[in-house]
Amino acid sequence: MSQKSDYVADAEIDAELDELPDDEAVEEAIENLEASGFDVVVVDDEDEALETVQSQIPAGASVMNGHSTTLEEIGFAEYLSEGDHEWESLADEIWSIDDDAERQAARREAQTADYFLGGINAISQTGDLVAADRSGSRIGAYPFAASNVVIVSGVNKIVPTLDDALDRLESVAYPLENERAQEAYGVDSAIAKELIFRQELEDDRTTVVLIREKLGY
Repeated sequence: MSQKSDYVADAEIDAELDELPDDEAVEEAIENLEASGFDVVVVDDEDEALETVQSQIPAGASVMNGHSTTLEEIGFAEYLSEGDHEWESLADEIWSIDDDAERQAARREAQTADYFLGGINAISQTGDLVAADRSGSRIGAYPFAASNVVIVSGVNKIVPTLDDALDRLESVAYPLENERAQEAYGVDSAIAKELIFRQELEDDRTTVVLIREKLGY
């Protein structure tokens, strides 16, 4: 399980875009996210975040998670694989497949999970969510494919404007993810596929769990 602290020393980031915002900035982001159709739950710490995420998912649901350091930091990734729950863990099914083509097909099918969980790279106070992937295996589910989406984020990802959010993606999230990708996969990462999630039009589909701590990247 990766931690942000594993890569900070080796990555050059813009630290000003990774600070804890003041309460006014957080409240403005919440208000604008909700106005854009996102459900928002605010929690104080990792333990409360894990409990909140668990409460979002009913028994019997199929569950998939895109890679997220924040999900690892709150303990969800481990809980999905090893915890006592009544969900169908699509991730465990996928990584048990030996054939590369079959596994890739299963990864694509998992984008339509009942519940897809992941992180985000930046949140603007104006209510925009910004994320990117090298492969698209995380952000592919967010706009439409999954029936329900739960996005978990530390409030350190809140920045004033959409331009700042795009800057944060380039100057904070990417350098850290690149270090992780080199260690985990032996390749460079890339901002190959980028998402600006401006509005959720389907009621109760996408929930943003904001944690009042400095987590993830």
